[in-house]
Order: sequence, then C-alpha cells, then structure tokens
Amino acid sequence: MFKSNLLEPLSKVHYTVPLFLFIPVILYCLYRCLNAGLWWWEYLVTFIIGLVVWTLTEYIMHRYVFHCELPGEIGKRLHFIIHGVHHDYPSDRLRLVMPPSLSIPLAIGFYYFFRFIIPLSYFWCFFAAFLIGYLVYDIGHYAMHHFNFKSGIFKRIKQHHMLHHYQQPEKGYGVSSPLWDHILGSVFDKAQSVKTDLPRGIRK
Repeated sequence: MFKSNLLEPLSKVHYTVPLFLFIPVILYCLYRCLNAGLWWWEYLVTFIIGLVVWTLTEYIMHRYVFHCELPGEIGKRLHFIIHGVHHDYPSDRLRLVMPPSLSIPLAIGFYYFFRFIIPLSYFWCFFAAFLIGYLVYDIGHYAMHHFNFKSGIFKRIKQHHMLHHYQQPEKGYGVSSPLWDHILGSVFDKAQSVKTDLPRGIRK
C-alpha cells in the first residue's frame, strides 16, 4: 500500500495484537470502576451504555469516515489507504484489525473525550465496556473473513457483513451489530441481495 519501508509495516498487524494492547487497559479500567462505589444496577446500566455507544461509534466511523471519499486524486488515495484497500483485498490477514498506529491514537482521543463529559464515578465502567466493544468488533471482523460459522448469530452477522462487501457496499455499515443500520436506514435492499453471489461458506 505504501512505497515507504517505514509506513508499509505500520499498516499491517497480526489479529492478536489488539488483545495484547487493550486487555490490560480493560482490566485496569475494571479495577478502577470497582472502587467507584456505585450500586450494582448502576454498574450494569453504565456497562450497557458503554457497549451501545461503541456500536454507534463503530457505525459512524465506518459510514462517514471509512466510506467518505473526498474529491480528486488525493481524496481517492486517502480513501484507499483508510478503507478502500480492505474492500479491494478483503481477505488480507494483516489488514483486518486496526493497526496500533491508528488504534492507539484513537483510543487516547476517545479516552480524553469521554473523560471530559462523563463523571469519574461512571467513567471507568463506561470506558471498559467501550473498549470491550472495540475488541469484539476488531477480532470479530477478522473472524468474519476467515472463520466459517455453521449456524447461529455469528453466521447471521457474517452474512450481514459479506453483503456489505460483495453486493451493497453503500448499506450495512454495522459490523459487530446491525442495530444502527435499522435505526438510521442503511439496511440492505432485500430485492438486490442474492445469497448465491456470496463467497462459499457464508450462504444460507
């Protein structure tokens, strides 16, 4: 993707790297939140809100950042670097999870943003859930492209993502969940969804 010997390695990452980077951070957040003195139901509600906010963040980034193409050759190049390369080479094992060169700055940015707007007693539980949502998204995205789910919810989620890749890239922006596609009107047009056009192993 890059001619630079410095930038090219920074764009590739093994799918286990996010686990080593973010599980210790999640454990630290959980440790901090245990000392927040909340009621059990406050922990539960805050945790659920963190997960839901992640799904919305994932949707917004995928739809309005990853699929945004600015005009001109520079715009096309930026789009290819940010997300186009994934659509052109969807099974590239080293470009299916977010590289640390991007995930770490984003995590730091979200940390300070949420820390500014969320009271400290709720922040650690919220941010732990938010990061767990991110890991489910990142590792789940790798699994969707390389694991063959036989049945159940994971097969349905994979089919949803594969329709986005192979038939209607302007629909189905939710990766870990189709929730916001239904809420914000980007569900697939069923008349155009032909399961036989999908790669082997993901058809119903």
